[in-house]
Amino acid sequence: MKFIIQREQLMQSVQDVMKAISSRTTIPILTGMKLEVSEEGVKLTGSDSDISIESFIPQEEDGIVYVENIDPGSIVLQAKYFPDIVRKLPQNTVEIESDNHRNVTIRSGNAEFHLNGQDPEEYPQLPQLHTEDSFELPIDLLKNLIRQTVFAVSTSETRPILTGVHVRMENGELEFIATDSHRLASRKIPLDQPEGKNLPPVVIPGKSLTELNKILDDSEDTIEVSVTENQVLFRTKHLYFLSRLLEGNYPETSRLIPEQSKTIVKIDTKELLQSVDRASLLAKENRNNVVRLVTKENNHLEITGNSPEVGNVVEEVTADDVNGEDLKISFSAKYMMDALKAVDYDQVKVEFTGAMRPFLIRPVDDEQILQLILPVRTY
Repeated sequence: MKFIIQREQLMQSVQDVMKAISSRTTIPILTGMKLEVSEEGVKLTGSDSDISIESFIPQEEDGIVYVENIDPGSIVLQAKYFPDIVRKLPQNTVEIESDNHRNVTIRSGNAEFHLNGQDPEEYPQLPQLHTEDSFELPIDLLKNLIRQTVFAVSTSETRPILTGVHVRMENGELEFIATDSHRLASRKIPLDQPEGKNLPPVVIPGKSLTELNKILDDSEDTIEVSVTENQVLFRTKHLYFLSRLLEGNYPETSRLIPEQSKTIVKIDTKELLQSVDRASLLAKENRNNVVRLVTKENNHLEITGNSPEVGNVVEEVTADDVNGEDLKISFSAKYMMDALKAVDYDQVKVEFTGAMRPFLIRPVDDEQILQLILPVRTY
């Protein structure tokens, strides 16, 4: 095997597939990165058996040659050393070759590294998903869906199913839902699909989606999403991202969402976010950073944070509109701030159903984004 490649392209692909490689895997060969070279280009693969990532560098694209002097072959390189070597090479081009004894030579400028490779035949084959259950959407839209929901997944392993995002597609709508049982984030988008085409609902690990989000560049291009019983595949032009799915039934979350509300507050998103942020500065002591909100007359809200040993903070915020019953409610500042950051609109409406009931946050003009938070008892 032998080829010469542009270092920048190689580095980018190496960084992407590294996101799937774990040093704590039970299968030794998976601590390595697989390199396959063909006349079409170079393919790198990394996997920890939960997530697998393939990145492809074409031999040439849009008239730019990325890979030349190709002698096809494959090898597995130690992921602990290879990325650092590539990052620190002196020149913009890299020559990589391996002999019949799996000795790999990496040259760039006057630097020459020798690495012991491993047998590519031992590397597990990635499953090629063949499924009718697939759909396409723009990459930047998928990134938004992930960003607006994934933060609400549970980090505790007591209910593993809640560490994932529930994805379902029915009646021409795609919906992402995440909850850790104290809060919930959901986002729907309309999706052009053939009449009557529904996907089986799946639960994708939050960790997988977070990694996918880091790898994908913001672009207008589309990404294809395919699901089978136990895996989901995200595929773009040069990237293949495979993740296992979580097993089990996701709880029915629609029951959590209150039908009617008693108090509705319409307010500038940024203003509420910054105010809650300030109130949380002196609410650090109790682990939830509990902040209290009280409605006043003339559309005023009083937001307070306090911890007896430290001090307290009181701030009045003017809402655009406060409608309904008077209210005093306490909630986690962190949850509120996460939710407001995910909304992406200048104005939100917050719908309360009493001091002890979950409340909803949505954009004023968009029913597709929904954040729900359970209040905190304080007495």
